[in-house]
Amino acid sequence: MTDSEFEAKFRAIAATVRQKLEHSSGCHDFDHTQRVLANAMRLADELPPADRRVVRMAALLHDIARPEEMADEGRTCHAELGAELVVPLLREAGFGEAFTAHVSAAVLTHRYRSGRIPASLEAEIVYDADKLDSLGAVGIGRAFLFAGRVHARLHNTEKEAVLSPAYSREDTAYREYLVKLRHLPGGMLTEPGRRIARGRARFMRTFFRRLNEETGLNLDSEHHVPAADSDGAIH
Repeated sequence: MTDSEFEAKFRAIAATVRQKLEHSSGCHDFDHTQRVLANAMRLADELPPADRRVVRMAALLHDIARPEEMADEGRTCHAELGAELVVPLLREAGFGEAFTAHVSAAVLTHRYRSGRIPASLEAEIVYDADKLDSLGAVGIGRAFLFAGRVHARLHNTEKEAVLSPAYSREDTAYREYLVKLRHLPGGMLTEPGRRIARGRARFMRTFFRRLNEETGLNLDSEHHVPAADSDGAIH
C-alpha cells in the first residue's frame, strides 16, 4: 500500500472515529484520541524500529469502544470490544490480516488489564501514549473533568480521598492522583515514555502541593502530596 493510499484510508477511518466519539465525555472524546495520537508519534520518533503505520492506526482506534463502556457503566471493557471492532473496520478498508491483527492486539493491550501485556514495540508505544495523556497539565484537567461528572468535591484531604469509594462525593481529582496517576511513571514501558512521564508527574506533584496550600490542607502533616523517589516514581 502506498503512502498516499494509507493516508486516504487513515483519514476516512479518523472521520468514523470522530463521529463515534462525538458525544463521549471530555475525558475520552476525540480530542483525547488526537492527543494520544500525537503522543504516540512523538514516542515513535524516538523509537525508529517501530512500524509507524501500526502505531498511528492503533492510537487512532484505541478508544473506539468507549461509548459502549460508558453506556453500561463499565461492564463492557472498551479494550476488549475495541480489539474486536477494529478487525472488520480495517478489513473493509482493505488492510491485510497481519496489519489488522497487529493493530487489534495493540488496542486490546492499551488498557493493561487481566495480565494482558503489550507484546510489541508498537503496542508499548500506544500504551505509553495513552497514559501520558493522564499526566501533566492535561492529566489534571481530565481528573477535574471526571470529578465534576460524578459531582465530587473540588478538593479533600488525603485520608478522605484514599479511603473513599469511586464515584462518590470524595472521588476528587486529588483521589485520582493519589490512587492512580502518581503511580503511572513507574509503569511506563518505553524509555522516552518514562522520561516524559517523570517530567509531567513532577508538574502534578507541584500543582497538588499548591492546591493543598491554598485550601489549608498543608497545615496537617497527615495531608500531603508524597515526594518522589530519585527515579521519579511517586509513593
